[in-house]
Amino acid sequence: MSRLSMFTMLALLSLTYTLTAAPGLTVIMSDSQINKLGQQYGEMAMRRLRRWQDLMAEIADVSEDEKLRRVNQFFNQLNFVDDIDHWQQKDYWASPVEFLITNGGDCEDFSIAKYYTLRQAGVPIEKLSIAYVKALKLNQAHMVLTYYRTPKATPLILDNLISDIKPAHQRTDLQHVYSFNGENLWLSKKGRRSTLVGTSDQLKPWVQLQSRMENQDY
Repeated sequence: MSRLSMFTMLALLSLTYTLTAAPGLTVIMSDSQINKLGQQYGEMAMRRLRRWQDLMAEIADVSEDEKLRRVNQFFNQLNFVDDIDHWQQKDYWASPVEFLITNGGDCEDFSIAKYYTLRQAGVPIEKLSIAYVKALKLNQAHMVLTYYRTPKATPLILDNLISDIKPAHQRTDLQHVYSFNGENLWLSKKGRRSTLVGTSDQLKPWVQLQSRMENQDY
């Protein structure tokens, strides 16, 4: 879970960046890429990457409910580690590959990995948002992945704090602030997107993440 204050994260909304995120980034890896990373990070890291690749192939043709369940279960097995301990940085948004090879990350990393995996498995972009929230019981900033069956539906919450996928109205422990995906940025109210405020390339960590992934700089 990020230790950034709510104020610090909201301040990002006022900043504009010229680098535009590349659309349609793939997370499909070749055997040579996986083997190379296995040589660097070890056998278990290679196994996690291969299992991830297998998962995306296995769920390509199942229902979206099953995709959500399988992806949430897969990533929630990984370890939670604060950025300052894991990356020696106050706030670092890891790619799914970085998350898997190091076998840990914080709430942003769980949400990002689930987002990209579900996108690769065929869930439309308009159904997914990464949501910045406040975890009220912990009194900390937090991130989750949200899934909308329809544009006006109450979203489902995929969270590393709990294993169950629940609708937003049942997660009274979360106070929603804003959400974004590969295209847009919204203010949030009661778990839902409320006001479109721009595009997601206004968020510097998101742009930096996608740039690394585009350049395969993991």
